[in-house]
Amino acid sequence: MTSRYAALSREELATLVPELLLIGQLIDRSGMAWCISSFGREEMLQIAIEEWAAASPLYTRRMQKALKYEGVDIFTLFKGLQLDIGAPPQFMDFRYIVHDRWHGEFYLDHCGALLDVEPMGEDYVRGMCHDIEDPTFDATALATNRRAQVRPIHRPPRIPSDRHPHCRWTVIIDESYPEVPFIPEMDIVAATHAHACELAPIDPNDEGMSDYSGDLLADVDFGAFSHSALVRIADEVCLQMHLLVKAFTIAVEKRAAGDAALARSIRTKQLIGIAGVAAARIHKALKLSSDARGALRVLELHPLLNPAAYVSADVNPEFVHVRRSPAHEDGAWISLISPVADVPVQAIVAAVDPHLRAELSGTETDWTVRVIKTDTPAKKLSEVEVCEFSHGASWVFEERKSLPLTVV
Repeated sequence: MTSRYAALSREELATLVPELLLIGQLIDRSGMAWCISSFGREEMLQIAIEEWAAASPLYTRRMQKALKYEGVDIFTLFKGLQLDIGAPPQFMDFRYIVHDRWHGEFYLDHCGALLDVEPMGEDYVRGMCHDIEDPTFDATALATNRRAQVRPIHRPPRIPSDRHPHCRWTVIIDESYPEVPFIPEMDIVAATHAHACELAPIDPNDEGMSDYSGDLLADVDFGAFSHSALVRIADEVCLQMHLLVKAFTIAVEKRAAGDAALARSIRTKQLIGIAGVAAARIHKALKLSSDARGALRVLELHPLLNPAAYVSADVNPEFVHVRRSPAHEDGAWISLISPVADVPVQAIVAAVDPHLRAELSGTETDWTVRVIKTDTPAKKLSEVEVCEFSHGASWVFEERKSLPLTVV
């Protein structure tokens, strides 16, 4: 199955990949507000912990294998963070220090997630920077070495209020440390088609870097990767999102206690919000047209429909035809959409131009979407507005030089 990203140029892919990483991080900005309103703040924190802990070790290992940097040391762990939707470049501006293979540090020069929650008060800051980070950093490290410990030197709430960097952590791998405990929900997520999804191998003869087996870089230069590698990275990042959402679904359904309608409502609201914000960012980043064809192109490149090996769809300039696929069997995002449940697709086309409307026809798992232009602009959906609360929705990436990190 040819990737839907393969038709993009190398330069376009180098622009798109950081966008996809940021979009993945914003999934929680879209979903957690609805968890708070249904289950309360404490349960929202537990959902976030279970969600990231059950997904991140799995998708981290996939990326390690794809880009040939599998290992058990600090270098491997830090490379994994650089290609993780939980730590998108610049918005979550991780700076790394390596003392040796088993000892390192990182600090955040800018933490977009912190700046999103600080206005909500200290309880929310502690919830994110203490309650969520402690177990989930260890879970992420689990993908590299179960005897890795990520521990704070300092972290928010910030004292003084403008303290910089926002936080600082040590990372130590020591055989004397107890192993990070296994997360039971990982087995459920690992059994999905998303986790098993086979993507085309990277062409080692393509111009540019075909893997990340070399030096750890302070900032990943996506433009240095080959076209083939960037296509694979883009598809892997979309799978990160699907695995995260599967873990989110497990955690939400547990708390919905048999109320399938409630669980589906929360999942759909999460999708609507991220669908609109992701579409706006993709549309702007790739400078796509604002007409019906541009909207269909955005849909084609949207994480909702990617990777092509996971979500089955035929795309042409006039319509998109979605067919039953492994993603439907997993209960992924695409399973929440049908001709009678089309709001996420409306959010995508309205992000391109509020005058555009999507027309869906067909069955629950086999439907076609066409885009028409109307005279009346659509009102922005409240779910999209919730996601836009994050500074990430309007984040602007900057050019950076990519320098190797050496042992200090």
